[in-house]
Amino acid sequence: MANAATPLKKKTPRYMQVAGELREAIIGGRYENGQPFPTETALCREYDVSRFTVREALKRLEMEGLISRRRGSGTTVQPASARGGALHQPLSNVGELLQYARDSEVVYKEITNDTLPAEVAEQIGEDTKGNWRSFRGTRRQAADAPPIAVTDAYFHESLGGAVDQLDLAAGTLFSQIEQLAGVTIGRVTQDIQAIAADVETADVLGLEKGSPVLRIIRCYLDPAGKVYEISVSHHPGDRFAYAMHIDLDS
Repeated sequence: MANAATPLKKKTPRYMQVAGELREAIIGGRYENGQPFPTETALCREYDVSRFTVREALKRLEMEGLISRRRGSGTTVQPASARGGALHQPLSNVGELLQYARDSEVVYKEITNDTLPAEVAEQIGEDTKGNWRSFRGTRRQAADAPPIAVTDAYFHESLGGAVDQLDLAAGTLFSQIEQLAGVTIGRVTQDIQAIAADVETADVLGLEKGSPVLRIIRCYLDPAGKVYEISVSHHPGDRFAYAMHIDLDS
């Protein structure tokens, strides 16, 4: 019997797992150069799932702009030019945030600062009192590719020595801190806004000052509602896109 005080982790639905693997294959170029996309029947066999599961997975990829489906014509992968050459990140759950991390590379460096910048605190409708340690990383899809984001990550003092144990070259800091500090993500909030790049952001991303960028402020809260991590990412407008899938309650 599960302990009532320990929240049960929800298992990722099978159709989302299939969509994630297909997304990775598409972005990785598996279906380029005229390589046909598998039929629904072939996908059912490959993943040992029902046709309903396959259709739900394909529906997600279509909503993200990665594939095109037409009755009688089958499924085709959208060329990079049709997707604007941007990295597409689905935005439905924590598992898909991890998928984004696997599809790109980043190494963080610590910034000497023990306070949360005022401009960040003002954007967050949560209690951010206390000291914060900050790290900055530039994310790319490959080492020689142009940056798709510059991210500042902030960790609250309540995490203690766990922050010292972070592997800054491992990429995904929020999943590490869960294990190192023994915290569980209770809720993730996001604030997404199009803004003009300041001098520092433009320089890191290789843009002109004032160029449009997408700013994402993400807060990680524990089950008690306490913010323990904040990330602020700036993405070049032509190199990144979000796709959202919303399941309506019946």
